[in-house]
Amino acid sequence: MIDQVAGARRRFVVLMLLGLSVPCAWAQSGIEVEGAWARATVPGQTVGGVYLQIRSPTPAQVVRVATPDAKSAEIHSMSEDGGVMKMRRLDRLELPAGQTVKLEPGGNHIMLLDLRKPLKPGERVRLTLVIQRQGKKISVPVVAEVKPIAPDGAK
Repeated sequence: MIDQVAGARRRFVVLMLLGLSVPCAWAQSGIEVEGAWARATVPGQTVGGVYLQIRSPTPAQVVRVATPDAKSAEIHSMSEDGGVMKMRRLDRLELPAGQTVKLEPGGNHIMLLDLRKPLKPGERVRLTLVIQRQGKKISVPVVAEVKPIAPDGAK
């Protein structure tokens, strides 16, 4: 009986190691996501922002963002119009081939709507970016570290 349990454990470990050594579809795609972070929220705040850099070796688009940490997530742009900052939802975010696209405060970003709980420094926000490329959709997991709000409102 002890030998059977030990053998089952060995098989489980081997299967886990094999699973970890097989790259995910998104990893094979060459899509790179770096510097993901989210700004901490204040009590009562129900929206949050996530910022990152993303690069695809071929033309692609971010067509959807999902997260378990908020009711929904959207790609937004910020622009100035007549001295007034305006924010609008984007249906997709273009990723030109080989270029790094920055999502940052004051520009394009990911907006988290109806947060399930406040975002506190040191915590992490889990996201899935759905990338469309060459007619196929790829799910790219992202983890963004929550950073404190700077005293001057900057990042």
